[in-house]
Amino acid sequence: MNSPLAAFGLALSLGFTLMAASIPQGRAAEPIEKVVYHLNDASVARIALRNIENHLSASPEAKIVVVTHGKGIDFLLNEAKDDKGAFAPQVAGLKEKGVDFRVCRNTLKGRKLDDSAVSLEAQVVPSGVAEIGKLQAREGFVYLKP
Repeated sequence: MNSPLAAFGLALSLGFTLMAASIPQGRAAEPIEKVVYHLNDASVARIALRNIENHLSASPEAKIVVVTHGKGIDFLLNEAKDDKGAFAPQVAGLKEKGVDFRVCRNTLKGRKLDDSAVSLEAQVVPSGVAEIGKLQAREGFVYLKP
């Protein structure tokens, strides 16, 4: 390394390294916010749907999945309504914004209902609690329970 040519090569290499380090790099893509909302009580369905609307207003790119089981499936059954009216329009509006709704088949079987009892906006999954576990453990979703 005592030769002038080797020293020049080292200096040139160092210069390119420093120059590359000083060039602003594009911002790394932010990870997608993935959230699973867990509902096992339809009495909080309106609150949950409003929370999800607020969530999407603040974070429009969020990937939201609503998983229901037990009494939580009631608002996703055909013709479901409460004292404020039918759930279908609000659920459909959220579905249009990319929210996925999932209903537990074990609950349906326990109530002697088949998949046709569920709103077209929702997907039936084998087990609600297993779906929540999968979303958290395998797919990196965070858990919210309204």
